[in-house]
Amino acid sequence: MPVAKNPDASANVPSFYGAELRFRREQAGLTLEQLVEGSWRGISFLSQVERGERRMTMDLAKHVDQKLGTDGFFVRRCEDARKAKQSGHAEYFADVVEMEQHADTIEEWAPTLVPGLLQTRAYAEAVVHTSLPWLPPDTVESQVRARLERADIWEHEEHPAFWAILHESLISKPLLPPEAMAEQLEHIAHVIRSTQGVLQLLPETTTAHPLMMGMIKVMTFPDAPPVIYTEGLHSGQLIDYPALVKNYRRSYDLLRATALPPETSLAMVERAAEDYRNGKRKA
Repeated sequence: MPVAKNPDASANVPSFYGAELRFRREQAGLTLEQLVEGSWRGISFLSQVERGERRMTMDLAKHVDQKLGTDGFFVRRCEDARKAKQSGHAEYFADVVEMEQHADTIEEWAPTLVPGLLQTRAYAEAVVHTSLPWLPPDTVESQVRARLERADIWEHEEHPAFWAILHESLISKPLLPPEAMAEQLEHIAHVIRSTQGVLQLLPETTTAHPLMMGMIKVMTFPDAPPVIYTEGLHSGQLIDYPALVKNYRRSYDLLRATALPPETSLAMVERAAEDYRNGKRKA
């Protein structure tokens, strides 16, 4: 009989909760068959949940909370996922939204899109329309509104310290018409200056650099270990495994050293905004 593989809790949100379920089950001394007994689900379904291959259903969450005495832990997770979907956020992003509210620092690497925390409504709408053109208008509005509401953290008296590294192509190859692009760039500069954040641009001439494979978000907390978030078009991963977090942090630090100085970068953003507004740059 093959040896069961331990689920990789760092792979994504379902894997994290699947690993937690397996840990709680084994801590209670129960087999898969014993835990699933009395539920509407089969052993194979429970096993897939533990491996992060299936998302836990509410009926199973209630069942395992009762048998494991986990005080509603898994039911709350299902409820959080449901609320996240209703609020306009993807389920895999629900934990990130919550973490942003409690983060001590947020560091972003944005190679292809302006980070959500810096987007204007016009930019957010363009991103959603371009990446998910099949969505109905009310769903688009829900997603755009949810994205803009995340930026409420900048109004908090104690907001996260913010550091963003953007690829220069986000300025030189605009997603929006000139006037809207000017507004987007002005908004970036306003957020950075008003929050005492740090902005760097990675020059387009930089052909090889750390983190060439995609975006990352690094979050640290006053009373919890740091996490890394990475994202593709239809999925995202939260990574908290210390060795991987350390490697991502080292790569991000190397990227900082490769990017332009903060004042130079911010001046370039503000100058580009002025050029778009004055018609000196075309979309």
